[in-house]
Amino acid sequence: MKRVLATAAAFAIAATAVATAATTTTTTTTVTPDQESAMTTYVTKHKVKSVTAPSGFTVTTGAALPESVQIQEFPSDVGVTGYGYADIGGTTVIVGNDRKIVRVVK
Repeated sequence: MKRVLATAAAFAIAATAVATAATTTTTTTTVTPDQESAMTTYVTKHKVKSVTAPSGFTVTTGAALPESVQIQEFPSDVGVTGYGYADIGGTTVIVGNDRKIVRVVK
């Protein structure tokens, strides 16, 4: 009986580990050249008010924008979904839905 319980417990632990591993996801943001061109053209023509970078924040690809920074949505005629933009300290950034910077527009 102890052997059966030990085997069942080991199986349950292994199954939990496999289920946990199976639900782990990695998000990769891919921007096509056409999307990048459309977004860059739009943000260079439609400037938004620049906000001061929060203390300790550095504008860099992959950095998540603090919640205090308002993100603007692209209008539907730009042809992209799932992205927004903001101006931080005079630098325009394009961000994904997760608020992470995917492009820095200079």
